[in-house]
Amino acid sequence: MSLLNQHIAELQEKLQTLLKAHRQLVLENQRLEKELTDLRQLQVSNTHALSALEQKLSAARITSGTWDPQEKIKLQKQIDSYLKEIDKCLALLHA
Repeated sequence: MSLLNQHIAELQEKLQTLLKAHRQLVLENQRLEKELTDLRQLQVSNTHALSALEQKLSAARITSGTWDPQEKIKLQKQIDSYLKEIDKCLALLHA
């Protein structure tokens, strides 16, 4: 009977060790998930900031009058794309 009690005690110790490790892993997982969420929010924020800076740069180039021919073509295509979208929206409104 003593041997059986000893085995049960060893199993209880191992179970306690596993439960403690599990709790630590759960806590670490929660921390990592929060960190991931924070990093994703930062990425979105940085993407918005980059977009705003690109728009400011584009506006600065427009006002400065120094145009690279490729930039001029790219801007013209972008403007044409916007105009097509506006035309589609107006057509939908009049339909």
